[in-house]
Amino acid sequence: MLLLALLLFSYSCKEKDVIPAPAGTADNGDAADTGYSAVNSWIYEVTEDAYYWYQHLPALASLDLNASPSKFFEQLVYQRTATDRFSTITDNIHELEDEFNGVSAIFGISYSIAYTDDAKSRIGLFISYVVNGSPAESAGIARGDIITKINDTQLTADNYYSLLSDSETITFSKARLSGKELLDSGISGTMTRAVVTENPIVFYNVIDKTAYGKKIGYLVYNQFLPGTGSNENEYDDQLRSIFATFKQQDINELVIDLRFNPGGYMSSAETLASLIGKNVGSGKIFYKEEWNSKYQAYFRRTHGEASLSYPFLNEAGNVGSNISRVFVLTSNGTASASELVINGLAPYMEVITIGENTYGKNLFGTLIDDEEERWDWGLYLMLGRVTNVNGESDYGTVNGITPTYYVEDNSIPYQPFGSDNETLFKKVLEIMGIPAGSASRTAASAKVERLSRDYYRDGLKTRSKEMIRNWEVGVPPGR
Repeated sequence: MLLLALLLFSYSCKEKDVIPAPAGTADNGDAADTGYSAVNSWIYEVTEDAYYWYQHLPALASLDLNASPSKFFEQLVYQRTATDRFSTITDNIHELEDEFNGVSAIFGISYSIAYTDDAKSRIGLFISYVVNGSPAESAGIARGDIITKINDTQLTADNYYSLLSDSETITFSKARLSGKELLDSGISGTMTRAVVTENPIVFYNVIDKTAYGKKIGYLVYNQFLPGTGSNENEYDDQLRSIFATFKQQDINELVIDLRFNPGGYMSSAETLASLIGKNVGSGKIFYKEEWNSKYQAYFRRTHGEASLSYPFLNEAGNVGSNISRVFVLTSNGTASASELVINGLAPYMEVITIGENTYGKNLFGTLIDDEEERWDWGLYLMLGRVTNVNGESDYGTVNGITPTYYVEDNSIPYQPFGSDNETLFKKVLEIMGIPAGSASRTAASAKVERLSRDYYRDGLKTRSKEMIRNWEVGVPPGR
């Protein structure tokens, strides 16, 4: 039973979920040096011990130990399309670790892809947000921009995939909306990938609607990330400062925009939920964990039932006494730790979700490397699932969490966060009884048909759906 603990701690005690790697992931040289048999034996040993569905593993004798590790691992995954959509393997665990911590080489654009003509031949990139401090920001790209050309070539249904591949440098051309037609704006630029440490706090503001008796705290939060390598609590502390401002300014409504948030550290989910929840604190349970049968029995026997329950924190900036409900903006990319916050808060207050169905991930896992450092292969393995205090966890399907109000985010150009014109926030104001401003009646807009419900990053990548938990040596779950 100690095998998992040793493997967990070899990765600095960090746990996380990612989307499955594409089939045919390349094998690296390190694996060839030691032989696939050794790598695959290690993969099977780890999976048999820690995997949530270990009881469904095929017998080792029935498997080919000389297969590539990627193909070998796929034979171990339980019901890939229906159940475990998340466990994966990587041949570069160090790169994946950086990504988990918000550090990667990027342009820094997030966008929807949609058709721009009735014939569905032309494609546009509709910028949903730009990473602060990224090459895209330096190149003058911002939320609401529309890109129709890459490297001086019009994006079409036939070429967009190749044009948006992993080039290090690209040129782009923006378009503008005239009536219902997209025209060349004459604005273009160039950007080159750079390593960026991404701050998950994209935008916040107190929106004054005192004429209607409302002061609205608004936060756009794009990843549950506690801090950086140099300051491990930097981003959590920024959250605390933001909520202290909300509290000082006497907000009486709260909007948390998680439509671009694929998840992250469960500890930061605990921080955010503890700043929001009504009448919560260390005496109330935020969420519970369920491990595989071996570990579930072990933790209960050695540390008691309470060790699998995680309480809220006592946060001085908690705004629960100011509000009776919280609005959460969602999309198909809202996943994992984001869904944990929605589900965990629901027993304690009204949670109104607006947008589209969430991704549907109630599982947590860990990134595991080889403690002997024989290769760069690593696993992201699902270890269990989470529930709220009432044992509820019914959103772990492709349907995710169904929003209270379904609103498709397909009106372009995307409006500034917190604007009366912005599609999802406009619905929030409607529910609050606040009429649309005059600007919303005159702003030019059009509806587009998106190719996917998720948002993309840079070269047609979707973000990893994450649920990470810190775990100290010798400290059982729940402490």
